[in-house]
Amino acid sequence: MLHVLDIAENGVAAGAKSIAITIEEDLKTDRLKLAVRDDGRGMDAELAAQVIDPFVTSRTTRKVGLGLPLLKEAAELCNGGLSIESRPGAGTTVRVEFQHSHIDRMPLGDVAGTMLALIVGWPHVHWTLTYRVNDAEFVFDDEPIKQELGDIPLSEPAVIGFLRESLQAGIEELTNRQDASIAKAF
Repeated sequence: MLHVLDIAENGVAAGAKSIAITIEEDLKTDRLKLAVRDDGRGMDAELAAQVIDPFVTSRTTRKVGLGLPLLKEAAELCNGGLSIESRPGAGTTVRVEFQHSHIDRMPLGDVAGTMLALIVGWPHVHWTLTYRVNDAEFVFDDEPIKQELGDIPLSEPAVIGFLRESLQAGIEELTNRQDASIAKAF
């Protein structure tokens, strides 16, 4: 999830107003797919092709950008790959795929905690998470919550607790449902 966090932060830096994160665990085909889509500035085809080079970065604070190159290498080592689709003015989509059962695949990590950090850290961005495991799906959209809260900041402890619980409960229900269907199959 640190890679997802990094890609999402790049979207925020590119002026995105909306960022959608999709996680898909397809246990039948043994694939783990991640996608981060933003509506930021986007890149031309030349820059989009170059950003997987560790010595190409748009950041001014350092001269290397290792996030995407390391993620690409990790995906390729696990029988997967990384692709970038981007157009100036239309945003960017980064997709990465792994063999789910590959022994070298890193654990997915703290999905709920990562989403919480993004939502609270950049409250002006519309965040959505779609998490699929086989045929089951959990969708989290922060916009209805923000509308209900009005002027109450997302950084209020009670709001953070509610967001954390909502994310964790949805993800746990999804994974528990999948665990039950696997156990039923045996």
